[in-house]
Parts: sequence; structure tokens; C-alpha cells
Amino acid sequence: MTANDLSSLYRRYIACLNAQDWNRLGTFVHDEATHNGRPLGLAGYRAMLEKDFDDIPDLFFDVQLLVAEPPRVAARLQFRCTPKGEFMGLPVNGRTVSFTENVFYEFRDGKIASVWSVIDKAAIEGQL
Repeated sequence: MTANDLSSLYRRYIACLNAQDWNRLGTFVHDEATHNGRPLGLAGYRAMLEKDFDDIPDLFFDVQLLVAEPPRVAARLQFRCTPKGEFMGLPVNGRTVSFTENVFYEFRDGKIASVWSVIDKAAIEGQL
């Protein structure tokens, strides 16, 4: 897979998330996916994302920076959203916050196998 192919695949994955098209998630996520070292598998990964959207109904993944070097992708995602209650242990409670996430993916068999994510919690704290 070329860097352009991987970038395009990643953008389709993000579109799948934003559409909450959970039936297509397996097109992009490996059956043995891990997130920050935790083995989740496809079902656990889907459950994690569904919970995120339940907790943050206006969640939208906005790709600000994308670097593809097969088999890896690095991205900086921007969010402006309104969590319903506590978010990352912070009492957001319906306030709109903006923050970024730096995330790295490793693909195997054309699907996301590993995800390492760091959310800018300090940016959220500064807005509360």
C-alpha cells in the first residue's frame, strides 16, 4: 500500500466514524485491534466509539494534519464538541470545548491494528 493509498483509506475511516456507520467499521479496523496497548478487538473498539458518541452527541473528527508512512499513519485531530457530563475526569457538563488529539495508527492486512492516542487534556482544563 502506498502513502497515498493509506491516506485515502484513513480519510474513509474518519468519514465512517463521523457518519457513525458502525456496520462498515470492520472494513477499516482489524479484528485484533488494540487501543493504547489494550486489546479491544473490533467489537470492543466499536463499543468504545459508540460510547464516545453517546457521551458526546456532536462529536466530529476533523483531520488537521495527516502523515502516512506505510504501514503507519500519524494524525492531529481537532474537536469542538459538547460532552454531556464528565469528560476525561473533568466536569464539562454540557459546555462546548475545543481540543486536539495526536494519534498514531499501525495498519495490518489493510486495517487499523494498533492505535496510540494522546488527547490534550490541558486544553480542556483551561476552558473550564
